[in-house]
Amino acid sequence: MVSAESSVSDLTSIEAWAGFKRLLPISLFVAVFGGAFGLAAAQAGLNESSTVLMSLLVFAGAAQFAALDLWGAHVPVVPLMITVFAINARHLLMGATLYPWLRELPLAKRYGVMLVVSDANWAMSMQAFNSRKPGFGLLLGGGFALWASWTIGTWLGIYLGSAIKNPVSLGLDMVMGCFLLAMAIGGKKNSRMTAIWIVAAAAALLAYWYLPKNSHVVVGALAGGILGAFWREKKHDH
Repeated sequence: MVSAESSVSDLTSIEAWAGFKRLLPISLFVAVFGGAFGLAAAQAGLNESSTVLMSLLVFAGAAQFAALDLWGAHVPVVPLMITVFAINARHLLMGATLYPWLRELPLAKRYGVMLVVSDANWAMSMQAFNSRKPGFGLLLGGGFALWASWTIGTWLGIYLGSAIKNPVSLGLDMVMGCFLLAMAIGGKKNSRMTAIWIVAAAAALLAYWYLPKNSHVVVGALAGGILGAFWREKKHDH
């Protein structure tokens, strides 16, 4: 008999290409924010090559915008590291929720796929996995679509940024939030996933009320991630 996890954990070039095409529509909105970042980076004094290289290698929109706030003649390295870690701490929770399927991949593929994980392709892949469908094509191929759009958008923003100076004024900031909400509501539920999200949300709220500013992001992600790491989903044979 073949386990559900082994059947949905296959990763082929065909699936990756299909995932790339599936994420292209949402990638257009990512490109818009990449353009806004390119413009903001230019205004902050970064040169063109450094700006594009940051998007190419970092691929973390919110963290990159936060880094611009700390950019100057003397960059405070430690505060910058803490800020970037705090903003990206949600990836701990993403990794925990993906672990039941990631463990089926060889080590190199496992971490290679995680290099391009972001909110949108993670949400779509989780929906696929929870429906017992292959999800790594969405994760990898979709991740490349988002990464390419973010990088190209950054480059375009350096030259055409004035046209998308304030995407929030157009309501584009709501697109990703609505997309993720739709994925969360439409995804298959189970006791493990529900418990992880409840623990993460409760920990984040407590940290928001009682701990220093912005610490709720790290605390919530750590709480959910730790629970997910210890409460491993069982394999079901078919």
